[in-house]
Amino acid sequence: MTEVPPCCAASRPTPVSLSLTTPPASAPGDAAAPGAGASRAGSPPKGMIALPGGTFRMGNEDENANPLDGEGPVREVEVGPFRIDPTTVTNAQFARFVKETGYVTEAEKFGWSFVFYGLLPPGVAARTPAPEGTPWWRAIEGATWRTPEGEGSDVSRRQKHPVIHVSWNDAAAYAAWAGKRLPTEIEWEYAARGGLDQATFPWGNELYPRGQRRANIWEGDFPTHHTGTIGPVPADSFRPNAYGLHNTVGNVWEWTADWFDPAQDRRAMRGGSYLCHDSYCNRYRVAARTANTPDSSTANIGFRCAY
Repeated sequence: MTEVPPCCAASRPTPVSLSLTTPPASAPGDAAAPGAGASRAGSPPKGMIALPGGTFRMGNEDENANPLDGEGPVREVEVGPFRIDPTTVTNAQFARFVKETGYVTEAEKFGWSFVFYGLLPPGVAARTPAPEGTPWWRAIEGATWRTPEGEGSDVSRRQKHPVIHVSWNDAAAYAAWAGKRLPTEIEWEYAARGGLDQATFPWGNELYPRGQRRANIWEGDFPTHHTGTIGPVPADSFRPNAYGLHNTVGNVWEWTADWFDPAQDRRAMRGGSYLCHDSYCNRYRVAARTANTPDSSTANIGFRCAY
């Protein structure tokens, strides 16, 4: 059974609390999935950000680190030149993929996916059982990327929002169709840092620099009171980091190419989501990481592509 931290996306079949040994120092982000990071022939897709690569300090080992997540130790790593999308893949982009290929996501095949109860009509949330240990999730029949909150919902007015309810397998299929791939954890963190050395966030060390809101995270008392936006916001919201990437923390978790740990049963996710709050899940930091099974999907997981 897959084990995931309660702040993150619930996994199939049943979410429980995280309990795993810390991976070796060389493991997080250092062992990519087969083919990840490989160069491709031909011209790169348009609209991607070209990054030169180089050496940077990856990871975190201060008081904000989650010991069981394998964020540390801080180590110097090298990354070659690559390209990355400025935003996560949107509903409009994913719709083109589905239209051209007829692809069916795993949530559609399963017939359900996990939705945060605050996004549901009160009656639906009340009558749908919650998974043990994560009372804010509901397994909603018919919840898919097309119908994020199940029957009666749609994405017609959310074309620029991140596509959600996509598994790692779905993300990898889209990336292959687009002539791209998923970024490795090393690439993802290098890009998310925007050239800042060991900063907590993509913009620096203050969560609200000069009082400015820079990410879509939970603000208030989780999970009962929120002063911000519940759910994803458009993928290009907020000021980008110095490399031009939007929302590398908050909004939706992002799948990466790597396995989370040597067990190779979970794929690593980065960036946190709109459900992250420092009272229980301080994972909206560039060094933070978590994982889920490759077939899992929820209302707070998306992805961006690399090349």
